[in-house]
Amino acid sequence: MNLLPPPVDMADTCQTGAQCLLDALVDCGVDTIFGYPGGAVLPLYDALYADRRLRHVLVRHEQAAVHAAQGYARTTGRLGVVLVTSGPGMANTTSGLLDALSDSIPVLCISGQVATTLIGTGAFQECDALGIARTVTKWRAQVRSADDVAATIRAAVRAATTGRPGPVLLDVPKDVQAGAVSAAAAPAQVVAAAIPAVPDGPGALDPARLAEAAALIRHARRPVFYGGGGLVNAGPAACAAFAGLVRWKNAPCTLTLMGLGAFPASAPQWLGMLGMHGTLEANLAMHHADLVVCVGARFDDRVTGQLGHFCPEANIIHVDIDPASIGRIVRADVGLAGDCGAVLAALRDVLGAAPDARLLDDWWALIAGWRGAHCLAFEGAVDTIVPQQLMHALDARLAGRDAVVATDVGQHQMWAAQYLRFDAPGRWLTSGGAGTMGYGLPAAIGAQVARPEATVVCVSGDASILMNIQELATAVQHRCPVKVIVSNNGCMGMVRQWQELHYDGRYSHSWAEALPDFVALARAFGWQAARVTRGDALDAALAAALAAPGPYLLDVVVEQTENCFPMIPAGRGHHEIMLGKARWYAG
Repeated sequence: MNLLPPPVDMADTCQTGAQCLLDALVDCGVDTIFGYPGGAVLPLYDALYADRRLRHVLVRHEQAAVHAAQGYARTTGRLGVVLVTSGPGMANTTSGLLDALSDSIPVLCISGQVATTLIGTGAFQECDALGIARTVTKWRAQVRSADDVAATIRAAVRAATTGRPGPVLLDVPKDVQAGAVSAAAAPAQVVAAAIPAVPDGPGALDPARLAEAAALIRHARRPVFYGGGGLVNAGPAACAAFAGLVRWKNAPCTLTLMGLGAFPASAPQWLGMLGMHGTLEANLAMHHADLVVCVGARFDDRVTGQLGHFCPEANIIHVDIDPASIGRIVRADVGLAGDCGAVLAALRDVLGAAPDARLLDDWWALIAGWRGAHCLAFEGAVDTIVPQQLMHALDARLAGRDAVVATDVGQHQMWAAQYLRFDAPGRWLTSGGAGTMGYGLPAAIGAQVARPEATVVCVSGDASILMNIQELATAVQHRCPVKVIVSNNGCMGMVRQWQELHYDGRYSHSWAEALPDFVALARAFGWQAARVTRGDALDAALAAALAAPGPYLLDVVVEQTENCFPMIPAGRGHHEIMLGKARWYAG
């Protein structure tokens, strides 16, 4: 049944705060909203009813709305927008907002609120939205007058998208949404945090620091280029500039979990991901480097390991949009604050002609020895399936598709990062800083909304997929042909691995006795689904899943006791790497 009225052109009308809000969003380039209605936000939903300029994607949980907006934002490089009601509606967004803050994803969350006359009275579904959001947003504000709505929307968009991107919250009371906008708007009546200052642009870069960085790059004999999620956020041009600089020096390159795709995995300079579950060659190159050029990464603990052992012989150049990130964890010999693309372009201008490629022959010979260890090698199975076998087979099936892959959090996430290869940014969506289970499915839906023609895959685990399993309904309603690959080992794999390695195998509450039949459950939601348990049937099962015209869930039963290696255990350095159970790198 079609319940929508004929389209109405609202571009020339601004009768209420709600209509002004939608007009302002459209003016800011927004075309998609992920949301869930409720009483305190009904004036906005009523305005949406007749407005065909904005697509609304109805999710089944507010946390999922934020993750879907993140998937949309990370796939397109644009702002993700969320619309929820007051009280539990707003409160349910906090995990998603934390995730977006941790990974610097631009999201605008608009929450309804009780009428201004009821704020502070404990009214039904009232909550202190600004207080709740204080530690999980970059900026937050509450509008107190319909006259201030448009200006505050523009301020919120600016806060979310400039400088280091991140989530912002705009709390809009119900009477402000329904209130009339006066012809001559009064000065803003907004309860808001100060909008963070935008770092100086590339024009403000100190020529002396650029020259110092260029000299370090020219003279380095064991350089490593290390990129992160900030490089992806800076856009394809910034990633291309980074790749150009790597090729100019013919230096090895590694990326963080959030940076995958910023440098082509097919390039000969690619060493694989670094960090706790990174490759042997990437981590040892960082350990033995004489120069690390870090672009758009934060030196978080999953990358650095034990700080006292981190890059002991290296000078460090750190490029970041956020000046506060430079030198905060690891000392930077040269810090360059600004947009990654602009800084890299400025740096390239002062570097001059390419150096003699033979200068790094000894360095590449050393790296070739580490590569020769084949740290990601595995023994496939026929009667069963090992998780590495699943990811390797999936990578082969995705080759040439320019696919987008979202993951949940756990062992499957690390195996996917190790075995799936990406040659462009915006194809890899995962939860890095917050490690949020339940991220993958809604993020994949957001990516599919952004790129309806693309192959979009969610790689999940049997524990993670249950966190937001209700979003299977969202995919069906909005005709998103997402493919979900469940790596099903019947337990919380990463928790079980840590309990085995660090808690003498005391598996405290990390396994499930009551897992659902995922195939039957998916079919109940209207998905196609199948289960595969044997290695010799895996490739055909993946082919069928990817070829299906609509949403499809493939339940892949994998070995439960398989652990994810390589691994740098907590408190160790990049030179102390486990290659398997009780098997350490010795070099």
